Amino acid sequence: MSFENDKYSVDKDPYEWCLRKYKRLKAIYPQMNIQMRNKKLVTHMPGELENTVKCRCNQNFTLDEIANTLRDEFKDKPSGRVEEVAKKKDSCHNCGSTNHYSKNCPKAKRTVYAIEKFPEEESPTEDSESDSMGDAIREKSDD
Repeated sequence: MSFENDKYSVDKDPYEWCLRKYKRLKAIYPQMNIQMRNKKLVTHMPGELENTVKCRCNQNFTLDEIANTLRDEFKDKPSGRVEEVAKKKDSCHNCGSTNHYSKNCPKAKRTVYAIEKFPEEESPTEDSESDSMGDAIREKSDD
């Protein structure tokens, strides 16, 4: 079993699991120091466990601290398993269907807004804009 595929389960002894993962890391990365191996070991845990270990241990945690945290985390659970939250099905907010999102809803109302043109008398021309800019520049230079 490879390092990436060996996930922690509560059926396993936390000390044995940590030691096995640590030895694999040592074989894969012999130049890596102890603190880096421990951090890599923690980052390969499932997200909830990773956060738990990081919160409970100081910055330079040891292999024993990691194993103790895992043991403490699971000893009070009745089944010994991490409770999984039921994943909510994503659904469309427009029609309630679960096979698409609201931005792709075929039943959504498509609103088209009409854009009116300015009448020719009211639309500004380039000459009037340049004259007004010229007046503003002239007024500023007169001051």
